[in-house]
Amino acid sequence: MKVETEPAVDSAVEVACGAVDPATPLGLYLHVPFCATRCGYCDFNTYTAGELGSSSSPESWQQAVERELDSAARLLNPARGVSTIFVGGGTPSLLGADGLRRLLDAVRARFELTDDAEVTTESNPESTSPEFFDGLLAAGFTRVSLGMQSAAPHVLATLDRTHTPGRAVAAAREATAAGFRHVNLDLIYGTPGETDADLHASVDAVLSTDVDHVSAYALIVEDGTALARRIRRGELPAPDDDVLADRYQILDSRLQADGFDWYEVSNWSRGEDSRCRHNLAYWYSSDWWGIGPGAHSHVNGVRWWNQKHPARYADALTDARLPVGGHEVLTDEDRHVESVMLTARCRNGLPVEHLTAEEFRRASGFVDDGLLAFVGSVGARLVLTDAGRLLADRVVREILYAG
Repeated sequence: MKVETEPAVDSAVEVACGAVDPATPLGLYLHVPFCATRCGYCDFNTYTAGELGSSSSPESWQQAVERELDSAARLLNPARGVSTIFVGGGTPSLLGADGLRRLLDAVRARFELTDDAEVTTESNPESTSPEFFDGLLAAGFTRVSLGMQSAAPHVLATLDRTHTPGRAVAAAREATAAGFRHVNLDLIYGTPGETDADLHASVDAVLSTDVDHVSAYALIVEDGTALARRIRRGELPAPDDDVLADRYQILDSRLQADGFDWYEVSNWSRGEDSRCRHNLAYWYSSDWWGIGPGAHSHVNGVRWWNQKHPARYADALTDARLPVGGHEVLTDEDRHVESVMLTARCRNGLPVEHLTAEEFRRASGFVDDGLLAFVGSVGARLVLTDAGRLLADRVVREILYAG
């Protein structure tokens, strides 16, 4: 990849945005960097009130976001309709329904949304209520993603999650009662101390609701987190790969038996209509502009990421500069590698025509091993088998790189 020098940032972004076909779908990601407390496993770009002090506030963040939206609207082709919006964090629900409505109104004031636009917000179950979901639906949100992680109290305690075990399920029911057709519950598996019985209880809780989407991720111990420090001191065991594989199989079999089907290695839905279109845009390398501190963007082969700290992010926009902290121009080889890495993880599979002759030869070896299967007319695509999903990272790595 080609990494440009700082003076070229605005020019590279402007050229990339101006050269895109108006028919290409566009997504917006809006990052809310605020959290009430910091979870021990989290290394996201988030801040508690104590960490920020007086350097930033929800109001100063909102003003900065609106300035960045102005820049995005100026640079992007005005004929492009926004087909997906995703508000993530952090804890967007801390803004309340009124704050999230204001955020969505700021987008609508600058962009045209497509008639079928998907509008999602993440929410912490503890900062939601029936009135909150009513307000979201009235504001125009179409999808809610709730962080559940686990139904086991001791697992939540290890993760430093503040919500009570039953609150996520109650919140999911409140969201569907309010009229949301698309509700996601987010699970983490493999936490130190979690048992198979704990995971079964979590799946039982999920399946007691009417949610149409489940995301489940193996716990990753990130450097610099409180959880990493506890493991390093020997207070907790590190996640075990064999245990993680077993837990994934439990999740997959339980969800599929109840009518869910996987469409990406870590995501299951009740039919195609329930898939998260915004995340699909990431996996298929579509265009999106990330708004907010630390948010990442990708437009027409140029990727950039914003200043991480909310105060520095806001200062750049006050000075009428893009708040870019760094960027890169993807080469054809970069795009090829990313396409193989991401599409191979999806249910629709990896188009054989995208592979070089040598990559196809290596991929065919995984077909012989039962980790990949040809699907479509004359084997047009390669799709991970059930066994292959357990080794997805290895399969993709060895397709791309010999040895």
